[in-house]
Amino acid sequence: MKKISFLFLFSVLSFLTNGQEITGQWNGVLSFQSIELRLIIHIKQESNGYSATLDSPDQGANGLPASSVDFKNDSLFFSINNLGVAYQGLLGTDEIIKGTFTQNGQSLPLNLSREEIAKKEIKRPQEPTEPYPYYVEDLIIQHQSEDHELAATLTLPNKDGSFPVAILISGSGPQNRNEELLNHKPFLVIADYLTRNGIGVLRFDDRGVAQSTGNFEAATSADFATDVESIIHYLKTRADIDTSQIGLIGHSEGGLIAPMVAAESDDVAFIVMLAGPGVSGYDILLAQSRLISAADGTDQKQLNLELDLLQGALDIIKSENDPVLVKEKVSDYLKARKSIISQIAPSEDIDTYIRSFAEQTTSPWYQFFISYDPGTSLRQTTCAVLALNGDKDLQVPADMNLSKIEEHLKAAGNANFTIKSLNNLNHLFQECSTGSPSEYADIEQTFSPTALALMKDWIIEQVK
Repeated sequence: MKKISFLFLFSVLSFLTNGQEITGQWNGVLSFQSIELRLIIHIKQESNGYSATLDSPDQGANGLPASSVDFKNDSLFFSINNLGVAYQGLLGTDEIIKGTFTQNGQSLPLNLSREEIAKKEIKRPQEPTEPYPYYVEDLIIQHQSEDHELAATLTLPNKDGSFPVAILISGSGPQNRNEELLNHKPFLVIADYLTRNGIGVLRFDDRGVAQSTGNFEAATSADFATDVESIIHYLKTRADIDTSQIGLIGHSEGGLIAPMVAAESDDVAFIVMLAGPGVSGYDILLAQSRLISAADGTDQKQLNLELDLLQGALDIIKSENDPVLVKEKVSDYLKARKSIISQIAPSEDIDTYIRSFAEQTTSPWYQFFISYDPGTSLRQTTCAVLALNGDKDLQVPADMNLSKIEEHLKAAGNANFTIKSLNNLNHLFQECSTGSPSEYADIEQTFSPTALALMKDWIIEQVK
């Protein structure tokens, strides 16, 4: 649920070269307004060409996996379908790859070199430090029906006893167990706070991320829901868990997944939706594009062109199930609108723009997200629900989503739900000025104390 200005989603790269030495480590920094995101690419030679992995250390993401890649005449192009990402660059004799990083049609310069880039010291005062005054256990949990494992951390108020527990479910993009982003670790902060207040917490690396195995790129939200179901199944085997009080806390896409699990399981006692959607991804992408572009000062004429172009492409994606046909139709649609694209992205290579956008539409995740109606599961969710949004959330806007969540829960006959819009908080539940993603990195606060206390008090009330 992230627009291009929220540039924190990446995957593996692999490519072929024509002569120049490409193996080894490459380093670069994506800069957008006040945000700087380091990337580290490790390239190895294989029998049939090259392979590479991408680290995003400011997200705590390492060894992320790649989609289509070309390297011809020193010109590099790669795309990451699941994340809507493409890169085009030229490898020079100075061993610098000069190029452009594109996501969802918007672009930033990105140069890669051999020189390592030091981490900036950033204050994150809420981040807890060891030793922790509670029990901590690292786990490896086997998926119930698929051949992959989920690496997790379980924190309990004490080693002995039987405790309620909440499973944290991350937002979109490859996330580690702390949902690490721009040196913020919101899931670590939430887990520490709740555990200190008597509530156990399990947080886990997404499939295919960090220490978890599996294929992230091929998965949809429905697949991620099965990961959560497997974790519930595991927790029910433990004597130190009150199995009648297992809950889910989902942020952003995680707030979509939590009701999907709760609707199908009698083992979920409560769910907390943190900036969870009440409307389809189709509606969310249009709304967030409009709100974020406006907050970042985009000219109204250009904004209208962007929205019209995006909506036309989304209409194609939503109406066609075959990914090959989607790619062809979106490519044809964009090629017929090159004059409009040249106004939206005047400094861009239009063919690269079109290729990037068309590659993105083949993602199983993207097509599922566009089409899925959250009401499908919310109208079947009868456990206790707390739905929170920040009133300055520009990615999953509070008004349009909270009202639909309430409508869906009433249709389910759910008599135990609380819905709140919290003043002055953004999508990450930070106290903020505008809500724009460009502020996220500069804000020292990781997660609003008001939101933490509200969530804690509500959960304690549910598990009495």
